[in-house]
Amino acid sequence: MIIIHRQDACLGRKSENILIIIHRQDACLGRKSENILIIIHRQDAYATYLHLACLGRKSENILIIIHRQDACATYLNAMKTKFLHIVTLSLLLMNCQPQKTWKTELYETSAGGNKLTKIEETPASENAIKIKLKTEEKFQKIVGFGGSFTESSAYLLNKVGKANREKILKAYFSEEGANYSLTRTHINSCDFSLSQYSYAPEADDMELKKFSIKEDMDDIIPMIKDAQKISKNGFKIIASPWTAPPWMKDNNKWVGGKLLPKYNETWALFFSKYFTEYKKQGIDIWGITVENEPHGNGNNWESMLFSPKEMTDFVQDFLGPKLEKDGYGHVKILGYDQNRAGLKEWVDEMYRDEKAAKYFAGTAIHWYESTYDFFPDALQYAHKKRPDKLLIETEGCIDAEVPKWQDDAWYWRKEATDWGWDWASEKEKHLHPKYAPAFRYATDIIGCLNNWVDGWVDWNMVLDKQGGPNWFKNWCIAPVIVDPEKDEVYFTPLYYVMAHFSKFIRPDAVRIGFENPDKDLMVTATQNPDGSIVAVLFNPTETKKSFSISLQEQTINATIAPKAIQTIVLKK
Repeated sequence: MIIIHRQDACLGRKSENILIIIHRQDACLGRKSENILIIIHRQDAYATYLHLACLGRKSENILIIIHRQDACATYLNAMKTKFLHIVTLSLLLMNCQPQKTWKTELYETSAGGNKLTKIEETPASENAIKIKLKTEEKFQKIVGFGGSFTESSAYLLNKVGKANREKILKAYFSEEGANYSLTRTHINSCDFSLSQYSYAPEADDMELKKFSIKEDMDDIIPMIKDAQKISKNGFKIIASPWTAPPWMKDNNKWVGGKLLPKYNETWALFFSKYFTEYKKQGIDIWGITVENEPHGNGNNWESMLFSPKEMTDFVQDFLGPKLEKDGYGHVKILGYDQNRAGLKEWVDEMYRDEKAAKYFAGTAIHWYESTYDFFPDALQYAHKKRPDKLLIETEGCIDAEVPKWQDDAWYWRKEATDWGWDWASEKEKHLHPKYAPAFRYATDIIGCLNNWVDGWVDWNMVLDKQGGPNWFKNWCIAPVIVDPEKDEVYFTPLYYVMAHFSKFIRPDAVRIGFENPDKDLMVTATQNPDGSIVAVLFNPTETKKSFSISLQEQTINATIAPKAIQTIVLKK
């Protein structure tokens, strides 16, 4: 005999004052049973419905007494002292409780200390935010998420001990870690290089006979190859030049200046040579941007200027045809590669006609225009201009800041400033207030995904306690900070925020629709190729929020902490 008091397991919801006495009970009453007495007081409609469904097959000698029963009780046709016959066929065909078609996992990173911590569902709340996922609404296909292979990062990995090098690479590229799927690297040197260099240092080497990637052989290439060994499913690489060799430019300098027209063919050949040499190392390049930040960077470090028309003409007349001829027509060419406020003029020119547009796979963007605004109108415009083209965030980082070492709380507070705090024009100052670094990452990635962005790439994967090294000394922050002298590693909260996306939203996932009535809670959702559903929530407020997520006939109830990001994974 089993006696259960105030039991809700078989009823599906919490009910009050329930006494169940069962003789010769089998699992969930799914088979013939005898001598069952069930007394339910103050039962709600749903509990009654589930109780009837629970019987499943013919049973004998059942007495059910229900007080204050509501409308659902009309399913009972008769009640007798010794026998109760239930004749509602639809109820008899159902199980003891609704079968969960989705298995749920929840992970949270928060200012309170969670770091991609697995958490449990919570009971339903009357004030829960009701979020509905809509798998029937489909948007863009996801390319991936990740960070960048820079000389600075690769150099530091060579400086830490072997165990920490492997720990960092596994944290980024293993299935157990962030599982990065989309990355970036630089062609020639950039600000996060140790010095300025080019693969073609000899002036007027028009056929690039002296072309060599030897500068990358000690640091960048070993880092990429080690990451390849760890990554189970591999990752895509986007390569970007900060500048052509100075001898190809009108000012003959690393910084600023434009490509001289007589070197258009040579510069196009440069890309082809780069692909060939990297391929020899077992590294295939998935995509390129034509030029990193073609508006320049204030004449500070490596740069080369293009107008929208100049870049489009170069791609249409030289780069696109050359790559096609040399067997690299499959490499994705991304135009622009700077801040989002300039998107309109660039996509208008890049997609001016089919002759130009056919060589562009899409547009690359950065986030440095603002510390809080992800420019949804500009992103929407770029997508609507050519819905068939990619839109990829290729660079973002916490700039103009020296990393805070072993201080998680700082990354959740609004204390960081960026370049615009000091240098933005007066009319743009409002775009650069103090901000919380973790907020900025979560807000921007969710904002991008909800406005047609296909992939999101962080800047340096690893920097030191100073925010370098780099030759220009423009210090920045990476998700992983190291102290090579002490051989210590610090995984900042930014690493975990990135992993909330990269680990769970896999390449070729499709963003799906959702309903979210809470303007303070950011939400995005995708469906992976394996059918699993991933929803990411960000709560920037000081108050915990209860929510329910409904998907088809199932509801998940949970709570998100104050200042937290949460990923919900639903699998069949």
